Amino acid sequence: MKELIVISRLLEYPAEDLAQNREEITQAIAQSSRLSRADAQQLGQFVTTLLSRDLLDVQAEYSELFDRGRATSLLLFEHVHGESRDRGQAMVDLLGQYRNAGLELDTLELPDHLPVYLEYLAQLPEAAAREGLQDIAPILALLSARLQQRESHYGVLLDILLHMADSALDSSAVQQKIADEARDDTPAALDAVWEEEQVKFFAEQGCGDSPVSAHQRRFAGAVAPQYLDLTDGGQR
Repeated sequence: MKELIVISRLLEYPAEDLAQNREEITQAIAQSSRLSRADAQQLGQFVTTLLSRDLLDVQAEYSELFDRGRATSLLLFEHVHGESRDRGQAMVDLLGQYRNAGLELDTLELPDHLPVYLEYLAQLPEAAAREGLQDIAPILALLSARLQQRESHYGVLLDILLHMADSALDSSAVQQKIADEARDDTPAALDAVWEEEQVKFFAEQGCGDSPVSAHQRRFAGAVAPQYLDLTDGGQR
């Protein structure tokens, strides 16, 4: 599923080669038979807007969105396991899934990084890829809702993934539920988290059951940093 490759690239930290691959990305969107006309238009507009801006500005915005706080983290298990010990085993399990599919990680990204997971799904048969998207649909809806609250155009990418999953989840409904949620990316919130983590550094943390985790029973996890080596072909 080339569409998943495209969205994966757009969710990565913006680099200069994104502009160099613009024609290939645009062509993949235009030729897609899996995207609705509305989604294809939105995805094309996202690419146009992203590449029309100064790269340093785009990189700064990306870091502000995805690297400050945990609410909009692209690490999937952050929203399922948090800091519990279950996260490590989930990482190991996900890495095993990648290896069974003939893929190896070769960069510093963690296996549960959303762009990495999307590249893995892109190698699977379409039905299996859609099932994989359905497994993370609650996370996608939550991320989209939070990004919309922050008036970020990146939310469009998560909504398109929900549509590709044929998910009944609606990010706008989730947005209403989190309307009073305190942001965790403010200086005060980040300081509070840092202080709390110092206290808990040697302490054992509980493994509580997140509402999202109830939807993730079939979604395994993994350990080891890096990026998918996609040179072995696969179904795209």
